[in-house]
Amino acid sequence: MKKYFYLLLFLIGSNAVAQEFKGVAEYQSVTTRKNATIKMTGVDPAMEAQMKEALSKPIENSYILYFDKTASVYEMVVKLNPNAPAGMRPFTPGKRYNNLKEGIVLYERELYDKEFIVQDSLEKPDWKLENETKKIGNYTCYKATYTIVIEPPKADGADKAIDLMASLPRREIVVTAWYAPEIPVSHGPSEYWGLPGLILGISTDNMTMLCTKLTLNPKEKVEVKAPSKGQKVTQEKFNEIGRKKSEEMKDLYAPKPGSKSMTITIGG
Repeated sequence: MKKYFYLLLFLIGSNAVAQEFKGVAEYQSVTTRKNATIKMTGVDPAMEAQMKEALSKPIENSYILYFDKTASVYEMVVKLNPNAPAGMRPFTPGKRYNNLKEGIVLYERELYDKEFIVQDSLEKPDWKLENETKKIGNYTCYKATYTIVIEPPKADGADKAIDLMASLPRREIVVTAWYAPEIPVSHGPSEYWGLPGLILGISTDNMTMLCTKLTLNPKEKVEVKAPSKGQKVTQEKFNEIGRKKSEEMKDLYAPKPGSKSMTITIGG
């Protein structure tokens, strides 16, 4: 009888540990436009050279992922530039909250100074598990891949920007992930999730992301909760609001007949 009592205590204790399991993962990303085609019209040649040089430089960002067994919160770490002009702040995408148990994702979004919480269904990437392994930190990670197909919009003659993008070729992007089965959660950075272990590395044709620090069950309190600041809408409703606002702004700031205009298109 005593043996079964201790077994029951062990099972209860193990379940409590599993429920309380939490972690914090920090990531660094580098994004390049080495394969991009940059088209400019109505731009001074000297300014065009400067803009193309600026656009060709790699973009480095830092992110942090808070997670427990069933949910995660992912956000960019803002780095303030002391030399930036007064009143200028870097663009920072809002938090992303994944709830694997409920199958939903919530995004913080800002549109023309109004805050939204956009809810959508979680779509699991169609991962292909590979046998290849490599070490990231102290963890043996396994390789997984899936392919994203990007179709250019159809030209309709009504929007020059869309017509320019329609001339871009159809693209297939292979996403490569490295996940650690030793960390028994299906989370990862950004939209990458759904593997049998925490994703510690991601790479695409122009981006690499690597976990640089991982803390499991930290002493400090880790809060993994859904965002609540902003108007809650569906993804479809948010897209509709965005389209209407874009049309309003386009009409408001449309160039007058005979005036000079500038167009910048980045593809590839």
